[in-house]
Amino acid sequence: MSTRLGVVLAHQGGWDEILLIVGPMAIVVLLLRLAKRRVDRTSATMTPPSDPPAPADRPGH
Repeated sequence: MSTRLGVVLAHQGGWDEILLIVGPMAIVVLLLRLAKRRVDRTSATMTPPSDPPAPADRPGH
């Protein structure tokens, strides 16, 4: 293993471990925001369902 690669893989004082946790968390947060934006946009364009028609008055019943 080269010295340069060894330095990169060596302990970096903790900031690299933080990136291993924060990086995936940031990706999940971004994906959740994207999904929420899509749901909000879809629900805004959908029309609310109309009321069901009233039952017809049938004579004799």
